[in-house]
Amino acid sequence: MGGLQALREAIARHAAQDGTFTTALPGLKLIRCSTPTLPMPVIYEPTVCVVAQGRKRAVLGERVFHYDPSSYLAASVGLPVMGSVIEASERSPYLSLQLDLDVAELTELALQQPRARTEGGDADAGLSLGPMTPALLDAVTRLVTLLDTPDDIGGLGPLALREILYRLLTGPGGRAIHRMTQTDGRHGQIARAILWIRANFRDACQIG
Repeated sequence: MGGLQALREAIARHAAQDGTFTTALPGLKLIRCSTPTLPMPVIYEPTVCVVAQGRKRAVLGERVFHYDPSSYLAASVGLPVMGSVIEASERSPYLSLQLDLDVAELTELALQQPRARTEGGDADAGLSLGPMTPALLDAVTRLVTLLDTPDDIGGLGPLALREILYRLLTGPGGRAIHRMTQTDGRHGQIARAILWIRANFRDACQIG
């Protein structure tokens, strides 16, 4: 799996020791851990977590979620989760990324994409697993490798982030992602206003 190896190497380059690292890409954190960890409380805001190597467990109430390179974890609201790394070693450290989701942009994109999935994933849990597809893996890898060329982040970063949102919405776990966009809420109202402005900005307006 060449794409997965490229993602592992990119994370390892920018997370050279154990810890959680903020990056020059807005909302992107890289995580490295060389040993399994005890369960620790964490609050997941609207976020997607992708594992490149190792395995993690998240517990929400009585529900247990295991995720690894074959799946991603998506959180739709701030949730008190107990998280622990359950597979990691010095030779094969746990490598992952956490990407905060821009719900307003996600909602705008959902309104533009009638083919966004409405099945797959547990939309009501607030926390759900989705399969890591080749297209999503490719988009995530290209995002992280932008850290190797900082001058490209301003121009290409927003495009890579938008593609990831698109892949999440239209992929097999899209129902849970789509749930975040609830168009009757504040983010939906903002997204609809943005779309209207973009469609009508050439029309003359009177301000008085």
